[in-house]
Amino acid sequence: MKVSYWYNNRDIRIAEEPVPEPGPQEMLIKVHSCGICGSDIVEWYRLPRAPLVQGHELGGEVVQVGSAVKKFKPGDRVVIAPKVPCMDCYYCRKGHYPQCSQVKERLPGGFAEYISVPTELVDRGAFHLPGHVTYDQGTFIEPLACVIRALRLADLQPGQNVLVLGCGMSGLLTVKYAKTKSAKVLAADINEKRLEQAGEAGADHTFNAEGDLASLMLEQTGKKADLVMLCTSALPAVEQAWQCLDKGGAVIFFAVPDPDKQVVVPINEFWRQEIRILTSYYCGPEDLNEALELISSGRIEVEDMITHVLPLKEIEKGFNLVREGKDSLKVIIRPNE
Repeated sequence: MKVSYWYNNRDIRIAEEPVPEPGPQEMLIKVHSCGICGSDIVEWYRLPRAPLVQGHELGGEVVQVGSAVKKFKPGDRVVIAPKVPCMDCYYCRKGHYPQCSQVKERLPGGFAEYISVPTELVDRGAFHLPGHVTYDQGTFIEPLACVIRALRLADLQPGQNVLVLGCGMSGLLTVKYAKTKSAKVLAADINEKRLEQAGEAGADHTFNAEGDLASLMLEQTGKKADLVMLCTSALPAVEQAWQCLDKGGAVIFFAVPDPDKQVVVPINEFWRQEIRILTSYYCGPEDLNEALELISSGRIEVEDMITHVLPLKEIEKGFNLVREGKDSLKVIIRPNE
């Protein structure tokens, strides 16, 4: 089978390997679709583990199951979580599932024709994909679940002003999800095409981020944002987040700047205003279930965000499209085409 090894964003190699043989509690998946996540191109995060097979947003078909697997059978359509919490450690008991200290098995990278799903993920991280949901649509379940968790941590409430900074794929998912919660959504970006897409996704107001964003918000809505979702790592956006936040509000760092970039927090001002600064990484089981239901029911449409579908041999082109971020939103790799 063909598999893609990532060395860095400009060095991605296609290799030939044997098709893995699943153990008694494992199953073999034929990968039909796998999305390129924004985190896949973050070299400071990925390079320490390079070379590696990336790809954690996937939809696939069960082609073989181990003798002890009862939940799935060949022909089943599935999506697989990248990892699952134990639900019993200190962090899981407190609801911090992404910080689970007992995670031992992770999903093999989906930028390959086939993967063998480990036991823990077969048991608790594999989900049946309804027949009317395409494999391409299935690649949005995990990223949407991550958005759901971030806004749940921030205690999103109906009627709140939610400002989304950065209208890439995660930003648009934030717009769409916040609208299902009856929030007033404002979106900002420096890319006019993405602002147009944010409006189509349901944003009540869109702003070019190169302007005086705080003043524009006040002019249009009469108040600042209750929640600011940072879906970009750009430092100017962090400064805008501070300026656009209302008293008692929260900033969610969904994306973070590079480790060598300093973020200065106006803590004295925030101390008086009871501002919360939150981070959100990954998702939990309840978030994955909610994301699957929202996409399956059609309450959140994702097909309109797919801009490129490429075969595995063109994966380097796909990474370039995501890295440049000009003409792409969701880039999907189909390893078996």
